Amino acid sequence: MKPAVIILAAGMGTRMESELPKVLHKVGSTPLLIHTIQTALDIDAQKIIIVAGHGAELVRDVALDYNQKAEVVIQSEQLGTAHAVDQAREALKGFDGDVFVLYGDTPFIDADILTKMSGARTDGASIVVLGFETKIPSSYGRLILKSDGNLDAIIEAKDADKDQKNINFCNSGVICAPRKLLFELINEIDNTNANNEYYLTDIVKLARKRNLDCTTVHCPKENAMGINSRVELAEAEAYFQKTTRTKMMLNGATLVDPETVWFAFDTVVGRDVTIEQNVIFGPNTTVETGAYIRAFSHIEGAHISTGAIVGPYARLRPGAELANNSKVGNFCEVKNAQVGEGAKINHLSYVGDATIGYNANIGAGTITCNYDGVSKHRTEIGERAFIGSNTALVAPVRIGNDAMTGAGSVISKNIPDGALGLGRARQKIKEGFALKILNKLKNAKIATNKD
Repeated sequence: MKPAVIILAAGMGTRMESELPKVLHKVGSTPLLIHTIQTALDIDAQKIIIVAGHGAELVRDVALDYNQKAEVVIQSEQLGTAHAVDQAREALKGFDGDVFVLYGDTPFIDADILTKMSGARTDGASIVVLGFETKIPSSYGRLILKSDGNLDAIIEAKDADKDQKNINFCNSGVICAPRKLLFELINEIDNTNANNEYYLTDIVKLARKRNLDCTTVHCPKENAMGINSRVELAEAEAYFQKTTRTKMMLNGATLVDPETVWFAFDTVVGRDVTIEQNVIFGPNTTVETGAYIRAFSHIEGAHISTGAIVGPYARLRPGAELANNSKVGNFCEVKNAQVGEGAKINHLSYVGDATIGYNANIGAGTITCNYDGVSKHRTEIGERAFIGSNTALVAPVRIGNDAMTGAGSVISKNIPDGALGLGRARQKIKEGFALKILNKLKNAKIATNKD
């Protein structure tokens, strides 16, 4: 049977010094909670139960917006981790498989780690605990092993004696156990400890009293990184960026200066993509094979197809779709627009709510005037159209195939296929008039200074 996942996300997060629930702070431009939900999805969890408390409505909205499979239950009082898990009891009634307990502030537990834990369950362990080794155990709970290597107990740091505090094999908090056993053991937990809380970790001690086998799975300490402060959030971001850059390069992308490229949680980059310095990817961006992203570009919610070129200093906003071999050059902004194959927006232009056809050329300074103060309107630019520099296209408007606009035009009416559209005042020449104006201004200034 596919497992269930309980995600604990009810904490106040007081050390974050924030009104925002801790699990909604972001790493890789994505809430911490979403990282954990995605891990649950990656193992094809049958049920995903999120235990929320502080900011529960906001947590629910974010979770369900990401995946409707998630179910949110409320822990109205924070009485410890066992109490938090117990809030999912009713939601898992009738479920007969294994349950993973994960944490909304621990974003780097991945599917491979959980698969190893499932393997330990298959090998006969009743309870599997994820542990990691660190040279500075500090406040982590310690994993106490028996001589045969199996897990004997978990001791919280505040309850550990001197010898136990010297142990550097620590508890990540992640546990896997069968649902029925998990909730049976929770029923037996009391709060006789330094914090007067109901510790989930006590299930190991209680399972050992039943002569049940408990075991551990190791993971790197970075994977078990929990986030409780802004400092730790920054450390997590640095770790996420470092590992993501490495993954992108190993998958065939060239990063000219890796440390200056920043990715989002869901950025997809194909092989033979080149990314220059100081490029930032926001959420929901895909870059296909062979695209070239030049320096100082900011890309979010965009789809960049094979052979397309972006930047330098370009901004792609949500809904920007660049077809094969298209180009968006320096100091251009594209939003909610489809740029056709081979089309070029080379410099200094804003293109929003638009469709640009095959091999069209958009001249410097072009603006699609898409907003009338109330509603957005679309601009359609046909195949092989040529938009002259400094053209303002007042939407809704259509420029036909092979049509042109004159430089400096304001276009508010459709231009048929193959036609030239002009929308500017007729130029007049007044011989010697510039010198007359200049002399008049100079004389006026002299007169003012005399006064």
